[in-house]
Amino acid sequence: MRRFGLIEAGEILIHHDFAPGDLGQLIHIHGLQNFADYGFNQVHEAYCAQIAVDFILCSERGRSRAWLAKKEDKVVGSIFIIERPNNQAQLRLLFVDRSVRGLGLGRWLTEESIRYSRHQDFSIVYLWTVRGLDRAISLYESVGFTPVEEKRIKEWGTETVEVRYELRLGSGKF
Repeated sequence: MRRFGLIEAGEILIHHDFAPGDLGQLIHIHGLQNFADYGFNQVHEAYCAQIAVDFILCSERGRSRAWLAKKEDKVVGSIFIIERPNNQAQLRLLFVDRSVRGLGLGRWLTEESIRYSRHQDFSIVYLWTVRGLDRAISLYESVGFTPVEEKRIKEWGTETVEVRYELRLGSGKF
């Protein structure tokens, strides 16, 4: 398994459970940065909060899992794998705080979630994203996700195209 240098050095720690304050920090950075980067409004922030709240309040998580990257006890990144019917997993809330962007954390989180999904014997990992999130889309495509569906939405303060990407699991590089 390839390690992310700051994780190996202990500068960024990965947690699978939320501690008090983690939810607020995660939603705070999502809200502010996605507004600054993409113009997404408070509805998008609430949408992200709902995903995290649903994960936290779920009493039977099954194979669902969260990765919270923390630096000096501050949440600086996340990714979630949510178990779905038909042996599918949904990748959600990939995010890296501006303070640690460009270091490879997003790639590590994505690859780690794929490794986990493969180890859990999911057949497909899918995600929904929107056109214009070029860094994320480039990352998804570089690890094998392919677009399979599109729909136009008007949410989060802007009109955009939402795209579903899928990665069929089997033997692979992660």
